[in-house]
Amino acid sequence: MITTIGNTKGGVGKTTLAVNLAIALVRCGEDVLLIDGDVQETALAFTHLRSTQQPEAPVYTAVGLHGAAIRTQVQQLARRYQHIIVDVGGRDSASLRAALTISDLLIIPAAPRSFEVWGVEQTRDLVREARAVHDFRALAVLNGADPSGPDNREAIEALAELEGIEVSPHSIGRRKAFPNAAAIGLGVLEHTEPSNREGSLKARAEFCRFFQSLYPQLEIA
Repeated sequence: MITTIGNTKGGVGKTTLAVNLAIALVRCGEDVLLIDGDVQETALAFTHLRSTQQPEAPVYTAVGLHGAAIRTQVQQLARRYQHIIVDVGGRDSASLRAALTISDLLIIPAAPRSFEVWGVEQTRDLVREARAVHDFRALAVLNGADPSGPDNREAIEALAELEGIEVSPHSIGRRKAFPNAAAIGLGVLEHTEPSNREGSLKARAEFCRFFQSLYPQLEIA
């Protein structure tokens, strides 16, 4: 299965979601390839940190590809891996367009803010173009959701109005557990902070619900 994490709007947690999906999949015993299609190569930097600081952690393969190479190389590599996760930068780029032509699923993270929802509208237009030659599922997920207030509900309602894009019923909150785990090369499923145990468990539960909605046949170890 080829899953792209993309949005024409930056700063919505694409890389965090991509690396945590890769880690969760490999913890399920799957063969996983993570492709960093962002010129900033944050996913590759995280993977290097993980390999040096957490040598006993479950391993996935990570490579950097950009532009049309994503389409040509992924088509060749798809036979070798059960899951390929593609992380692309936050803009309308050749990398994002190439990824859409070979993906089974596009996950569109969006924060509960007007500008972020507008970014999903722009991504929706790219989805329409790509579907003219290749059909795939597009799923928006509220990422970095507020702990309370009307913004979450209003964002979900706005996303639901975008034709051709599903909206996940499972939101992921804006929690420190994600960056704190990443800082030491771990996924949110692998790290519980003693000083913030409740927040860590909430982040883990939210991510698990979202993950299992994507891969109901898999059980996270």
